[in-house]
Amino acid sequence: MRARVPSLLRFAVALAVCVACMPAQAGSLERFQAFIRTTQSARADFEQKVYDRNKKLVQESKGNFAFLRPGRFRWTFSKPYSQLIVGDGEKVWVYDEDLNQVTVRKLSSALGATPAALIAGNADIEQAFVLTDAGEADGLQWLDAKPREKEAGFERIRMGFGLAGIDAMELVDQFGQTTLLKFSNLQRNPKLDAGTFRFTPPKGADLLGQ
Repeated sequence: MRARVPSLLRFAVALAVCVACMPAQAGSLERFQAFIRTTQSARADFEQKVYDRNKKLVQESKGNFAFLRPGRFRWTFSKPYSQLIVGDGEKVWVYDEDLNQVTVRKLSSALGATPAALIAGNADIEQAFVLTDAGEADGLQWLDAKPREKEAGFERIRMGFGLAGIDAMELVDQFGQTTLLKFSNLQRNPKLDAGTFRFTPPKGADLLGQ
């Protein structure tokens, strides 16, 4: 049985954090705060690797995304399996093409004290997360974001900032699974068509959720 995408929340958050242009000498917390102030939209390509608690690679995927704060995003997995995640500002849609299945949730229930809350990118973000500067490693400045709620599903999120913005992201869940993301071809504040963030379930698809 093939590995599925672990959680839509795990990836939605990446839409909100991977395109900031930050001062080269700023720490990670300053860079993230600057992103909140200056980035309203973005698009980029990504590569993702998922490891189990024993550090064994269990999944690799590639794709692209676009986002428009608050709450609108489109995350497309193109390899090795086709999957689409769309946030339209009110709901989050997950379409698995191979299964011809659509899962839908209210956006409000997909946010809160979860990684996806970073999408909102507003002044209230520290009510949901404890943000700390984690110093430099591997040539990047790292920021730790720890959920305040025990039921958030994640132990921590780490964001690695380079000279051009955020270069990498690491998410560790409560089962010890680690998801690593690397970004490329980042475009900050592009003009995005509103239709990018609309989704209509394909005819005949199974519809699950709210």
